[in-house]
Amino acid sequence: MAATSAAKSALYMRASKEIYMAAKSGEPDPNSNLALRAVLEKYKGQGVTKDVIERAINKAKGGEVTAYEAGRYEGYGPGNVAIIVDTLTDNVRRAYDSVRMCFNKKGGHLGTPGSVSYNFTETGLITFVGNDVDGVTEALVLGDVNVDDVSQDEDLIVVKVDKSDLMKAKACLNEAGFNEFEQCEITMLPNDEIVLTGEEARKFNDLLDLLDEVEDVQNVYHNAKIED
Repeated sequence: MAATSAAKSALYMRASKEIYMAAKSGEPDPNSNLALRAVLEKYKGQGVTKDVIERAINKAKGGEVTAYEAGRYEGYGPGNVAIIVDTLTDNVRRAYDSVRMCFNKKGGHLGTPGSVSYNFTETGLITFVGNDVDGVTEALVLGDVNVDDVSQDEDLIVVKVDKSDLMKAKACLNEAGFNEFEQCEITMLPNDEIVLTGEEARKFNDLLDLLDEVEDVQNVYHNAKIED
């Protein structure tokens, strides 16, 4: 993420909007607003500066109102990869045109609502460095968390839970001594994957780079697996 100046600007913009929305939805204090705390941890991990974070929170504290509208676009990229793009914008036409342009430039196309999302599952995902899968599983079960799966992926433990139990799972892991997370978010996981190599893989990565530079784009989900 944020490999170019345009991508960095887009990252700061999406962080600012998401932090503002989380702060406006409850108290602008991460100690009492769990949603805000999760968003702050997410963007701190992506290198968003303290200044950007504080400006967004202060904007919410000050009572300034900005009407952001959430959108979701579904389509296909190179190699017929399924892609979901979530946006948060104050200009829906601009967001749609920007996303469509990215797809068209790299040989993809937008589809209709539901055309690819049926093949994804909304899941609470937590990943962190570790190797005690049994210990993590026990901590979650004792905490009465609705666990879908706990697995090892190289040096990471990957925890999948019901999306409504994400913060509950995080609290259980904190109590068990796990505090440094690579990911802790609700995401869309594909039910199957499409392997891309060579030119198709390059075009697909170029498409992701273009979307990464669009300030209205909040999240991108896909079912591509890149192989050398």
